[in-house]
Amino acid sequence: MPEASLQQSEPELSEVDAVLAWHGGDSRAAIATLLGDCRHLRQELALTEGASSRGFTRGWRPSYERE
Repeated sequence: MPEASLQQSEPELSEVDAVLAWHGGDSRAAIATLLGDCRHLRQELALTEGASSRGFTRGWRPSYERE
């Protein structure tokens, strides 16, 4: 048998586990980072909305809330 098949593959982390691992298990730090990312993306969306014409986006308008 090839050596690679003898080794067990490590299970992949879920996105939530990966975020927590990145922050050393500190859930408050993970939440703060994710909220900051949301704030940044909303600002980027607002800038894009102001810079794009309705013709360019074929009538699409951004939504700031999840539907």
